[in-house]
Amino acid sequence: MFYQRPTLSKFLIEHLRDTPDGSDLSALLIDVAAAVKTIAAVVAKGQLHFRGTAAPDRATTNVHGEVQKPLDVLTHEIVIGHCEWGGLVAGMVSEELEAPYEIPDGLRRGRHLLVFDPLDGSSNIDVNVSVGTIFSVLRHEREDAPSARDYLQAGHRQIAAGYAIYGPTTMLVLTAGRGTHGFTLDREIGNFILTHPDLRIPETTSEFAINSSNERFWEPPVQRYVGECKEGRSGIRERDFNMRWIASMVAEVHRILMRGGVFLYPRDTKDPRKPGRLRLLYEANPMSMLIEQAGGRGSTGRGPLLDVEPESIHQRIPVVLGTREEVERIERYHREHEDGTDRPFVSPLFNERSLFRPEAL
Repeated sequence: MFYQRPTLSKFLIEHLRDTPDGSDLSALLIDVAAAVKTIAAVVAKGQLHFRGTAAPDRATTNVHGEVQKPLDVLTHEIVIGHCEWGGLVAGMVSEELEAPYEIPDGLRRGRHLLVFDPLDGSSNIDVNVSVGTIFSVLRHEREDAPSARDYLQAGHRQIAAGYAIYGPTTMLVLTAGRGTHGFTLDREIGNFILTHPDLRIPETTSEFAINSSNERFWEPPVQRYVGECKEGRSGIRERDFNMRWIASMVAEVHRILMRGGVFLYPRDTKDPRKPGRLRLLYEANPMSMLIEQAGGRGSTGRGPLLDVEPESIHQRIPVVLGTREEVERIERYHREHEDGTDRPFVSPLFNERSLFRPEAL
């Protein structure tokens, strides 16, 4: 008998059949998938998409003071356009807007909130490196329109989360609290097909991802962890590690889900006003939910990321996620440093005292 792998819509119908508001959630995720297909087509064209328009390389800045490129704005509008009209969401939060997006008058409001980063890693567009879209779905329990406060829900209250990655193939990876599953876009038929059911992160790894150019700003526990990894077989870890850094959170997390590893964007002293770099609601929380549903762990470096109570819709936070064993080690290093029980680190490569303890600084 010929076996046909299920499409995204068929998978969601079965997967959410017995869950509260399962049909509405399925419909919303299908709307998000439609937006992803549109974005995939736009991203694939790159600069070709902007022929005849005003200077596509003239970037502006968004509400966070970051460089905002035309594709950032366009992809934001695509997600809004696909998801505002169906009566499934009560409101939306986007990285590109300072305040929550209100559903226009005349359109029905639903019982879900959608928060999203429309084009994660957009700085990589110019060099043709994978970028993506990240999203999270929350419940809205009230009849009236949501305020900013309604979006301030801890990550464990997410009912669904996911990302799309636009690379050699377009993939949609999502969870609705019952495992993490990957779908590949079949461009010939225009459907997402289940290709990676029930993803599981390996229990051990020899890969880590971090921006090492910030090493001088890291806290001692992170310096200790990365230093031990870099020493490899000759150090305390007794095995060699590979370091990766793509500067696209979607690409980093996708690699971890496919073959394991740990991703760190930790707290540092580079800008004291920012205790972290990644946004809690629409970057850290959805990625942490995906990782934990695949058997990994998401953390601030000091404790579970999904337990953090948000204080603002664009709140930034330090992030460590990936293989559970490695994340728990990093958390232990933070505890040992804070209670003063961490040991001086001596490099067998150079036979010199490390700068991982305050008294050595």
